[in-house]
Amino acid sequence: MSSARPLTLALSKGRIFEETLPLLQAAGVQVTESPESSRKLILPTSDPGLRLIIVRATDVPTYVQYGAADLGIAGKDVLFEHAAQNPGGLYQPVDLDIARCKLCVAVREGFDYQAAVAQGSRLRVATKYVRATREHFARKGVYIDLIKLYGSMELAPLVGLADAIVDLVSTGGTLRANHLVPVEDIVDISSRLIVNQASLKTRADRLQPLIDAFAQASAA
Repeated sequence: MSSARPLTLALSKGRIFEETLPLLQAAGVQVTESPESSRKLILPTSDPGLRLIIVRATDVPTYVQYGAADLGIAGKDVLFEHAAQNPGGLYQPVDLDIARCKLCVAVREGFDYQAAVAQGSRLRVATKYVRATREHFARKGVYIDLIKLYGSMELAPLVGLADAIVDLVSTGGTLRANHLVPVEDIVDISSRLIVNQASLKTRADRLQPLIDAFAQASAA
């Protein structure tokens, strides 16, 4: 890797991007454009040695692992699922404690989840978090038929596709609006700084100060 090219930080739109901005500012870096108003997928910063690339949240670990980005920020949920197919290859030096939420089991109002589990019913569960869901129900000794969806998860119990969903819950507003209720927390989620291991070896003089700045800003 050439040391002359700028460092590349992979981010996704939305909450992670917005909550990363103050951390960058604390590190002395200003982002001059917003991905919400710009169609650009590569964004400059006030530091000519750092640029941002905007990718889907689930793709952030892939860009970092294969060296297209030197570092990135991704949720624990995304990293857990990524590791199932791509063990190793990512260094996670800092839990940034941003974009906090929970991975939860939710069902439609009126569905007796506890009774279904106690009776040994085989549940149909819709989710995009396949590994986490399988491991959670395996620990409980509950048999499930897993249905993988990529969006509009809340619809599945309402139209009879699934008995339950496993999804991220922040305020719970989307669940309430669709007459669903959370019935079980699986794990607390926050976003982590991830670093390409080869970049850390070859560009440590530039990467380590940025890693340290993120760690200090998130601890403040």
